[in-house]
Amino acid sequence: MGHFWTFLTYVHSLAGPTVMLLYPLYASVRAIESPSKLDDEQWLAYWILYSFLTLMEMVAAPILQWIPIWYQAKVLFIAWLVLPQFRGASFIYEKFVREQLRKYCGEVGKDHPHKNKFTDFLQPKKGEHEAY
Repeated sequence: MGHFWTFLTYVHSLAGPTVMLLYPLYASVRAIESPSKLDDEQWLAYWILYSFLTLMEMVAAPILQWIPIWYQAKVLFIAWLVLPQFRGASFIYEKFVREQLRKYCGEVGKDHPHKNKFTDFLQPKKGEHEAY
């Protein structure tokens, strides 16, 4: 029985990095190489949400260390975001993130008379990166 628990410990320690990083990296490269834009949206949304979750964890680390199942809950949530059957990252982005962007930044990517300084900073000017 001791070997079984040792095996489960190894599987547990590999599950997080595999679900959160290895598979998304692989799928992101495949998405870039595919002609479809649907998978690009899924993986861009995933990396946005994963970055936000990581930043939130850094801030809330003293509180999260007291929640015994935080890591397991995080892995399950990330699996929901990642698995193609659910397309959770696209769902969360469409329902929540995009709404907040519209609310606070206006239509991202559209020309408005009152442009947002934050999006102006993030978007390169026309002709700035012509070498790409």
